[in-house]
Amino acid sequence: MADSANPDLSGDGSGDGSGDGETRRDFLYLAAGAMGAVGTAFVTWPLIDSMNPAADVLALSSTEVDLSPIEEGMAITVIWRGNPVFVRHRTAAEIEVARAVPLDDLPDPQADADRVQKPEWLVMVGVCTHLGCIPIGQRPGERKGEFGGWFCPCHGSHYDTSGRIRKGPAPRNLDVPPYEFLDDTTIRIG
Repeated sequence: MADSANPDLSGDGSGDGSGDGETRRDFLYLAAGAMGAVGTAFVTWPLIDSMNPAADVLALSSTEVDLSPIEEGMAITVIWRGNPVFVRHRTAAEIEVARAVPLDDLPDPQADADRVQKPEWLVMVGVCTHLGCIPIGQRPGERKGEFGGWFCPCHGSHYDTSGRIRKGPAPRNLDVPPYEFLDDTTIRIG
């Protein structure tokens, strides 16, 4: 029997205070902590998972474009992340004109070679860098501006055959989105 000055806290009735009482207590602490961690993870996982992008957003994050039907001198517009992307199959004359422009003549100097991966294919976001309008010049017969590229009629920005700002209030060139050639006739934008 345990005396009143040293009560038996081991729980096994041995009265000596040693043995597996501390071991049982340690196990209970560890088991309770593990159960608490599992419960916390179980409760927080739906919150964390809800922060992932939705399937429709993931579908818009990249766009594949088949270039084979686009003849030389033609352009198409595709949608990527809710914005128009201009894809133009440039002619040899358009490429030559774009390469011949001295960089000192450009408000936003950028060489044509830095804007394209293959000289004949120009890919850029079709949103004017002034106020977000959509320049014209994609369709046959549309006004292409003074430099043969695109023209934003809202405020008079003129872009050349490389999508560089040449005249007007736009502060910079049309943006080039991230893209890669999957093969000779297919690109992936985004």
